[in-house]
Amino acid sequence: MSKLEVNEKVIRTLAGLLDETDLTEIEYEADGHRIRLVRGGTVVQAIAPALAPAAISAPAASDGGIPANAITSPMVGTAYLAAEPGAPDFVKVGDRVNEGQTLLILEAMKVMNPLPSPKSGVVKQILVSDGDPIEFGEPLMVIE
Repeated sequence: MSKLEVNEKVIRTLAGLLDETDLTEIEYEADGHRIRLVRGGTVVQAIAPALAPAAISAPAASDGGIPANAITSPMVGTAYLAAEPGAPDFVKVGDRVNEGQTLLILEAMKVMNPLPSPKSGVVKQILVSDGDPIEFGEPLMVIE
């Protein structure tokens, strides 16, 4: 993978979005390079494949936190449950899914990123609605 070259214009645009939206962090990915800005002056730059099963299974939660087996968002964005308005959802509660199958789309910076299932199983819960704004690490679905 090539070395990440810092694009000051992109970073300034992302920083402006943090201010405009009152978000605490924002992440941008292009060509396999990811830039994440966190409010408070910390800028984290990492070279990583986009949406590599960074959608992780969370540990069991007994205190009302993240549900057990939750698939969490690897980025800030907007969740779309179908490929386009009016199309059937990628998955429904009760559907059997295979590892790598698209669960939903996360839009970030006008880029549509399919979120692959990190494992095979059955969709037990869908925790977001179509068009919901999503934060990094937010639970999206439960697959068992």
